[in-house]
Amino acid sequence: MRIATANQYDVSISTLQGRQSQLQTTQEQLSSGQRVSQPSDDPTAAAEIERSVATIGRLDANERSLQASRNSMTLSESALGDADNLLQQIRESMVQAGDGSYSDPQRAALGQQIKSLRDQLLTVANRSDGNGNYLFAGLGSNGPPFIDQSGGVTFTGVPGVTLTGNTDKYPLTVDGSLAFMGARSGNGSFVTAAGTNSNSGNPPAGWIDSGKVTDPTQLTGHNYTIQINGNSPQQSFSVTDTDTGAIVASNNFTAGQSVAFDGLSVNISGAPVDGDQFTVAPSTNTLGVFDVLDRTIADLNTPQRTGAQISQSNSSDLRDLDAVMGNIENIRSQVGTAMNNLDSSETRISSTKEYNQAQQSNAQDLDMVQGISDFQNQQTGYQAALQTYAMVQRMSLLNYLPSS
Repeated sequence: MRIATANQYDVSISTLQGRQSQLQTTQEQLSSGQRVSQPSDDPTAAAEIERSVATIGRLDANERSLQASRNSMTLSESALGDADNLLQQIRESMVQAGDGSYSDPQRAALGQQIKSLRDQLLTVANRSDGNGNYLFAGLGSNGPPFIDQSGGVTFTGVPGVTLTGNTDKYPLTVDGSLAFMGARSGNGSFVTAAGTNSNSGNPPAGWIDSGKVTDPTQLTGHNYTIQINGNSPQQSFSVTDTDTGAIVASNNFTAGQSVAFDGLSVNISGAPVDGDQFTVAPSTNTLGVFDVLDRTIADLNTPQRTGAQISQSNSSDLRDLDAVMGNIENIRSQVGTAMNNLDSSETRISSTKEYNQAQQSNAQDLDMVQGISDFQNQQTGYQAALQTYAMVQRMSLLNYLPSS
C-alpha cells in the first residue's frame, strides 16, 4: 500500500494538534485546580456537582435561618430571665406586705416599689431584637405588643410563634400572650376567693387558702359556694354546687380545719362569722402577670382594711404571682429547649454540608499529583510529536534530487 507524503504530513499535524489540545486542557485544570469546569468535561461528575451545589445552597439558607433564630431565642431567654428576676423582687415586697405590723402608709410604699418594678417588666415584655422586631409579638404586631391602658395592659400582637420559611421551621419569636397572659389561675385546678357575708354584705371575717386536690378523679369543674353557719364555737359549714344547686357537703366547722368535697380540700382560717361565704371556681388559662400586679398594687394602696382582708388579699396575690412566675419559667424552659434543638440542628447541618462539600470536591477538584504527572507525560509526548513532524518534513524526494 502506497502512503503519500501528504498523508504523513496530515497525520503528524493531527497528532500535534491532539497533543497540544490535551496539554492545554491539563494546563487549564492545573491552573484552576478543577478537573471539571463544564458539563462536557465529565457529564456524570457535572451532575453530581450540581446536586452537591444545590444541597449546599439549601444548607447555607438553613444556617442563616438558624442563626437568626438563635439570636432571637438568646435575646428572648435573656428577657425572660430579667422578667423572672423582677418578679422575684416583687414577691419579696409582697411577703413584706403580709407583715401584720405594717401600717397602711408602709404598705402603700411597698405598692409604689411594685409599681416601679411592674413598669420595668412592661419594658421587658416590649423588648425588641434590635432590628425593629419585638421578641414577644407572637405572629407580629404593628408596634409594641403590650399596651398599658386605663383598664390594664392588653396584648396587641397575634398569638402564636413566627417561624422561619425553611423546612426546619425555626422559631423567631415567643408567644407573648402565652408567656405574660396565659398562666393557669388559682392552684392550677381551681380558684378560691372570699365572697361576702350573706347577712351583712361585708367581706368575710375569715380567709380561705389556695386549696389542694385530694382526688383528681372526683373533680367536677363546677362552681361552689362555701357558707359558714352560726358563730364560734358552735359553727357548721355547707357547700353548694352553684351549677346544679345541690348541697354537696356539710358538717361541723372549726376555724383552720379542712373543708373537703368533690376531690378537693380547702382551709378557712381567721374568725369567720355566721353568713361568711367563700367561692371555688375552675381554673382558666387567662391569668395575666400585669393583672396580678395591678390588683396587688390596688390592694396595697387600699387603707383601713381588716386583718382578714389583708391576709386574704396577700394570700391570693402571692398565689397568683407564683402562678405567673411558674408560667414564665415554663416558657423560658421551652425557649431553652428550642436553643438546644438549634444546637442539634447546627451539628446536623454542618455534617451534611461537609459531606456534600466532599462530594463536590471529589467530583470537581483535580488530583494535583496526578495532574502534574499527566502534564509532564503530555509535555514529553508533545515534544516527541514535534520531533517526529520535523523528521517527516525532511523525508521528501526533492531532498535527494541533484540540483540543476
